[in-house]
Amino acid sequence: MARVVLKSLSKLFREVVAVDDLTLDVEDKEFLVLVGPSGCGKTTALRCIAGLEDVTTGEIYIGDRLVNDVSPKDRDIAMVFQNYALYPHKLRKFPKAEIQRRVTDAGEMLGLQGLLRRKPRELSGGQRQRVALGRAIVREPKVFLMDEPLSNLDAKLRVQTRAELIKLHRRLGITTIYVTHDQTEAMTMGDRIAVLNDGKMQQVDSPLALFNQPANMFVAGFIGTPAMNFLQATLESEDGRVYVKTDALRLQLPERCAARVRERVGRSVVFGVRPDDIYDRSLASQVGDGSEATLTVDVMEPMGSTVYVYLTAGKHALIADLDAETKAKDGEPLDVVFDMGKTHLFDPETEVVLT
Repeated sequence: MARVVLKSLSKLFREVVAVDDLTLDVEDKEFLVLVGPSGCGKTTALRCIAGLEDVTTGEIYIGDRLVNDVSPKDRDIAMVFQNYALYPHKLRKFPKAEIQRRVTDAGEMLGLQGLLRRKPRELSGGQRQRVALGRAIVREPKVFLMDEPLSNLDAKLRVQTRAELIKLHRRLGITTIYVTHDQTEAMTMGDRIAVLNDGKMQQVDSPLALFNQPANMFVAGFIGTPAMNFLQATLESEDGRVYVKTDALRLQLPERCAARVRERVGRSVVFGVRPDDIYDRSLASQVGDGSEATLTVDVMEPMGSTVYVYLTAGKHALIADLDAETKAKDGEPLDVVFDMGKTHLFDPETEVVLT
């Protein structure tokens, strides 16, 4: 087992900066997820750790060992690719009994006991992916590197395999760095999540901290489904209270939030509110920091236990994740409550969070 430490890691492809001054400390036995949109640098960072890409600047440590100049086969890592490809392992001379033990153990972990003698063409996509995981497991490496290993699976199998991977990590306790663009995967699997964009680190924290305390607008908008609503607004003050004012809304901030932004009264902000922090007033139980408004319903998307309701507030469009019992109807007004204690304000220029 081992820590993985990246110090000011950068990777350039000619003039394109794929990874930009990335510093990251992955603890021993931790399951860390690198997440971000396509092209953000997460796979390039993983390939640098594996030794499949040369580092332009910076240092990579696995355990206490600087591995910048160590070949991939000597880094004692195992990598699982999106397309089930084999990672080029170093050949090792193990006794047949040891080989049989490792293969049998890995097959039992992954539910492959009855499939070990089949050819690859005789396996389904999910089975092939589990075989790829098994090939990594039998190496008993210091670190697992996984590059979107579930993206080729259908939705049901992806959820099932995700749960298997979590249980597998708990059992083996091997340091794991997992790359995905799927923020749902990241939220459900990672001990911590590192959010990347344009090659730069945006925030590293636990899933709940990223959701509840995003550092900037990118993290706030990327983490959470449906995505956070963002509205251009200004701050106003009246009788000691601070309000968020848009062209159609005037919402009061709780005092603990107002105290942090009182010096910005009269200035522009970006108001952020998650869809599940907007409630149908007729169904809402007491919301401690609630502020009410009347919006117009545009479109409704039933999701089973909830319904996504697309709303209009002046020139702004919002989405609310409401209880399925809502009486909202297309084209009609709807009284809603914003839970202002869970909303966020951002600087419109730097996009950094203010509250």
